Amino acid sequence: MIEKMNFVTLAGPRNQIDYLVDNYLSKHDIHLENALSELSANDNFTTYTDENPFRSKLNESHELCQLLDDTNNVPTYDIDILSAEKIIDDIDSTLNEIRSKINELEKERLLIDEDYEKLSYFKNLNYTLRKIRNMKFFKYRFGKLPKADYEKFISYLDSEINEVFISTYETNDTVYGVFFAPDEYFDEISNDFRNIHFDEIAISTKYQDTPEIECSKLAKQQLELTQRIDELQESIHTIVEDHKKDLVSAARKIESAYSNFNVRKYSAVTRQSGLSFQVLCGWMTVKDSLKLQKETDDDPNVMCIIGDEDEEHKTTPPTKLRNLRLFKPFELFVKMYGVPGYDEFDPTWFLTITYSIIFGMMFGDLGQGLVLFIGGLILYKLKGLNLAGIASFAGFFSCIFGALFGSFFGFEFESVLNPLHSTIKLPFLGTISTVLVAAFLFGSFMILTTMILNIMVAFKQRNIGKMLFGPNAISGFIFYGSIILMIVLYMTKHPLPGTAVLLIMFIIPLLLIFLETPLRNLINRHSPVIDESPGMFAATAFFEVFDYLITYLSNALSFLRIGVFAISHAAMMQVTMTLAGAENGGTPNIAVVIIGNIIVMAMEGLVVGIQVLRLEYYELFGRFYEGKGREFVPYRKKEHNK
Repeated sequence: MIEKMNFVTLAGPRNQIDYLVDNYLSKHDIHLENALSELSANDNFTTYTDENPFRSKLNESHELCQLLDDTNNVPTYDIDILSAEKIIDDIDSTLNEIRSKINELEKERLLIDEDYEKLSYFKNLNYTLRKIRNMKFFKYRFGKLPKADYEKFISYLDSEINEVFISTYETNDTVYGVFFAPDEYFDEISNDFRNIHFDEIAISTKYQDTPEIECSKLAKQQLELTQRIDELQESIHTIVEDHKKDLVSAARKIESAYSNFNVRKYSAVTRQSGLSFQVLCGWMTVKDSLKLQKETDDDPNVMCIIGDEDEEHKTTPPTKLRNLRLFKPFELFVKMYGVPGYDEFDPTWFLTITYSIIFGMMFGDLGQGLVLFIGGLILYKLKGLNLAGIASFAGFFSCIFGALFGSFFGFEFESVLNPLHSTIKLPFLGTISTVLVAAFLFGSFMILTTMILNIMVAFKQRNIGKMLFGPNAISGFIFYGSIILMIVLYMTKHPLPGTAVLLIMFIIPLLLIFLETPLRNLINRHSPVIDESPGMFAATAFFEVFDYLITYLSNALSFLRIGVFAISHAAMMQVTMTLAGAENGGTPNIAVVIIGNIIVMAMEGLVVGIQVLRLEYYELFGRFYEGKGREFVPYRKKEHNK
């Protein structure tokens, strides 16, 4: 159901907004509105424009808390805001010194990584770098070149040319190595290598031994630096864990201060004058608003004014749902479609019952239903997953219809109805599956039920036109109900009503649906009654009525999928039993039975769940529910989710 709301106006000293929040607003759920908008006609009010001074400290505290293993079960204590900020500053200062050391070590490790990578390409060079640099008559260059250019260069290389290239490492497209050339030919040789895209790799002069030995030394330094960085990182973790209680207490206080200051953006304050107070406005449940008013009665500095939903306000009341714990998980599906408007009905109870019944019909098996019921219940209790709660409730109805259909993990027993074999003989249609007939009648009943709900919503909204005229109004209910009644009478071979009765049941309601727009305009005193020309109105209304008639038929036929899935489920389980060798009283292969049940539950369970939701949204909700409301979000929760 939707909680009744009151509009609450809270006024207090201008410079004591924290007092208002801590002593009153923090104790109750209130959906704050912009007070200045409510008081827009009054020029004596303005709003706060100051930036929240706790933003940076809030971010710092959150970053520090993220270093903790767990913040949920930490005992906290009350602390003033200055002490809280000092705790954050002290811890952050200590950690910054450690972070500075870590940054220096990481820069050092990065340089070593770069040098290691350069030298690793030349590990196969069995010469010390010292000897190479100390050569008197030769010069050298380390580097790399494209493999295609290198192979072409080698094929044309003259044995008498004054150069030597030593390849040390190759990839699919690159060759690494070093070339040597006499001093007098070095410039010429260098130019040749540049022509084949030789890219020099500079090796620092501090490395003197062979590249392989130097790489071993660098690897050892890398390991030592990594260990030192890890030790410093662990020291950060140790520090925050040792100060966990202080840190979390300070963070909570800063969050509260930040949240309290943000209340200012919702408040209206008096301009600089003799008076100096501020006003906060918002929606509260009737129960909470009365409690708040009682609490403020003895406070001379605070005034609480309560206005009900019928008074004129700039904003519409938000929607707060209150349902039985059994129905709570299904609020997920309702909100997926849209939050109910404050002037609508909460369809959670309706969806809970209809979704579960339809799911049970389509997925009727006593054993599989028990698995869904127990498994979903356990997950819902342990994890609080709404989908698990939905699965559990739907599984319960699967058990009921499984018992009616006589199926337990595919094993059949005596039952009221067998989806595969139960049939009924009807005039004109002949022999037809009983579950298909039941699905059609159930769908028709559901459509009529949603029409009644639409009429009730229109009555609640005091919208007489919506209640009387239209395909889902009283006129539509009489017309569609008459059609279903005629079908039932004909199929059961009962006499049909006379012409006069048929005229009242069909023609008059259809005419009222045809004239829906002008009749609503007349009731609402809207002028003109018809916005377009009579001819254009007649043509538009005719096609709309024709569309309504098609929709009536398609909606009812859409519910046949309930029977189709019931038959399909029974057929799939029969196939499973056949594969397991359980036909004709044979001993079944238990492994095949288990695997078959798992496959059917995983595949068909998901499809059925989606199909039922589709029926709810497209065939039922669209007739009575708009879902254009806004959710009631308590200020504390709103700030916490930012």
